[in-house]
This record gives sequence, C-alpha cells and structure tokens, in this order.
Amino acid sequence: MLFRRILLLAFLFAAVIGFPPAHTQTTTTDITFARGDGTTTTGTVHAPPGATGRPGVVLVHGSGDGTGKQFDLVAKALADVGVVALRYTKRTEDYTPMHRDYSLLADDALAALAALRARPEVDPSMVGIWGLSEGGWVAPLAASRSAEAAFLITIAANSRPPATQQAWANETWLAAAGVRGSMKDALAHNALRQLVAAGQFAQADYDPIPVLAAIRQPVLAIWGDKDRLTPPGDSLREFQATFDRVGKTNYTLRTLPDAQHGGHPTTDGFDKLPGLAPGYAELMGEWITGLPATAAGPSVDEPAVQERSVRALEPTAWWESTGVQLALLFGVVLAFGGYVVTGLVRTWRLSTPLPGRILVCTTLIAIAGTIVQLGSLLTNRAMSFGPLLFGRTLPWLALQATALAALVALGFVLARARPVLAGASTGARVRWAVLVGGGTGFVLWALYWGLLLP
Repeated sequence: MLFRRILLLAFLFAAVIGFPPAHTQTTTTDITFARGDGTTTTGTVHAPPGATGRPGVVLVHGSGDGTGKQFDLVAKALADVGVVALRYTKRTEDYTPMHRDYSLLADDALAALAALRARPEVDPSMVGIWGLSEGGWVAPLAASRSAEAAFLITIAANSRPPATQQAWANETWLAAAGVRGSMKDALAHNALRQLVAAGQFAQADYDPIPVLAAIRQPVLAIWGDKDRLTPPGDSLREFQATFDRVGKTNYTLRTLPDAQHGGHPTTDGFDKLPGLAPGYAELMGEWITGLPATAAGPSVDEPAVQERSVRALEPTAWWESTGVQLALLFGVVLAFGGYVVTGLVRTWRLSTPLPGRILVCTTLIAIAGTIVQLGSLLTNRAMSFGPLLFGRTLPWLALQATALAALVALGFVLARARPVLAGASTGARVRWAVLVGGGTGFVLWALYWGLLLP
C-alpha cells in the first residue's frame, strides 16, 4: 500500500512539472546532387522520423574542409527540434589559405538548397540557409542571390573583412595568453599585414556589408558572448546598423550566454565543452517554425561585451611592402655574405675584425630565429607560450637580446671607423662600407619587427 501511494505521488508530481521530452531518433539519408558548375557532391539529410512538409535548412561550412563533427551535431539538434537539415560535402578543390572563392561556395550552397527543396521531408517554401563563421560570409551571399531561400541564419558571422577579423582574433588570443608589447604587435598586425600585402590571405578584403544590405529574407544572427574569433558585440551592432539603414525590419539578433565561436559551451571562449550551448538549438527551431511571426519586427539582444573593439587592418606603406621587406632582407644577407667571402683576401681584412664578426653572427641568428618564431606561433596558435617575462616569451627575449648585441656591434664599428680605416686598402674600405650597409639594413628590419622595441 505504501509503495502504491509513493508511486501515485510520483505520477502526480510528474503531471504537475511535466515529463521530460523523449529523445528523438534522427533519421539520416545520404544524397548526391549536382553543383552549378556541373560537378556533383554528396550530402546527408537529417530529419525527424517520418518527416513530411517540415521546414528545412542547408548548413554552410566554416573555414577548413568541413569534415568536423560540428555540423553533424548541429544537423541532429535541428532535426530533434523538428527542422530538416542538410549537411553537404564542401568543395575543397582550389581551396587554400591563399585562395578561396566565396562566390563559388555560395553557388554550391544554392545547389544544396535546390537539392533539399526537392526532398519529400520538407516544405519547399520553408527551406533556408545557415552559415557558421566563414559561412557567415558565404551564406548571406547565397541568400542575397536567391528568391527560393526562405530565411537566413548565421552563427558567429563577421561584419568586417576577413583580414580585419583575423587581426582582432590574433590580438585577443595573444592578450589572453599574456603576450604584449612588440611581440604582440609583430604577431597580431605586422605578420598578418605582410600576408595580405603578398596576396597570401584569401579574400582578405571581402566586404560583407553590401551583401547584408541586399538580403530581403528574414534573418536570425547569433553570436556566442564569449566568441574569441569573431568580435561578437561589434558584429551585432554593425548588422543592426546595416539593416536599419536600408529599412529592413524582419531580423532577429541574439547573444548566446556562455557560448564560444561555434555555439558550444565554454568557460573562457577558448575551450570547447561537449554539446551545444543551452538553448541554441531551441532558439533556432522556435524561430524557424514560428516564421513569419518570429521575424515580424526587429528583435535585438544586448551586444556581448568585448575587451577590445575591432579596428581596420592598416594597409602597408610602400616602404613596408612585401617587395621592400624581401629586398631589405636579401640585401642584408647578401652584404654579410660578401663581407665574409671577401675576408679571404688578406689585404682587404680590417685591422679590428671582432666587431664585424659579432655583427654578422648576431644579425643572421636574429633574422633566422625571428622567422622561425613567428612562423611557429602563427601556425600552432597555442594558448600557452611557456614562461613569459615582460609579456614576451623567453625565445623572443633572446632574439631581442641578440638584435641589441648586433646594434651595439654596429655602433662599435662606426665609432672605430677612423682608426680602422686609417691606411686601409681600397678593398678594406669597400668591405667596411658593405658591413655598415648590411648592419643598417638589419636595424631597419629589426625595428619593423619589434626586435629593437619594448
């Protein structure tokens, strides 16, 4: 009797608070469809069991090859809230850090849209486009070209060009790791500006604002409040300003609490906890299934708080262009190489050779070490740089000390010019001039890269 009473109370309690929803088993169907250029690709449709006439969405990839589990996770989450989702295989031909074609990727998204609209699981009039990160540039471009796309959703979309966004992300990453001063400037700005100037940064100056201004479909844009790759607060504000400027009213801008760049839970924006941030899938599902009422008027969250605002990446001046930088570097190496080789001629040797030898050795070590250090840090993007002193890594401080030693050696060569060149042969005088020229070139290069700055 007591057991029955306990069981009855449990049922009554559950009836009051509601049973937890049963887990929905998503069905998946692999498809093949043609892209606009005549090639074919594959995709997987994620749908609720027995779905017919449901809203649908095409998932547009972020940067990379699109093979991560992120998109399967989002597709299943959408299917669980009643939305059919298509994840398709990303075009990776001719897609590199140095080259990618947003226009072609947008055409691929429209081909996926047509494929999903033809599926029996969906209502073709209710199929839209979703884009994450880099997809936040591609998906709006696709939507702006389409009369068939019913809506647009972006997550972590940028309102600024890719190079500007990357500079902000670099600065945020380095500041969080405790790096500051000349090392931060070299990594966050000058290295990136050199890549852009050399044409080694794909779509560096792509401007998303004109595309956003041309979108007529309802828009749901979401940013994690702890996004460390896209400036979430600035992007939300600039989306709103663009839409308001052109008189667009059917948009919803949301800030997702405790979420990182990809919509995952996070403690600091840099780590990624399992699953999706609470409420993320439900927000999308309710917004999609509630259209057009859910986009009847502007609805805007408070922008996320950022430690620093995004700022435009300054173009390189002529004197810091890639050609000038390479010419300067090549000139220094050539000058010192010539100085070393001509030392084989006895009559061309300087009476005090030690400062010149120190200058050559320290300069070459500093140049090689800086290239290796910058390349390694930018490639690995580690959150831990090891021990820091004065906001710099120990290897960077060692490089700065080496560059300072080179500067002191150059100063000694200049200070001792009169006694060293007195009675010297013409060859020795030329050799001294080559040494000074190479040292001066290195000082200019070291100043630009922060080796001789605090």
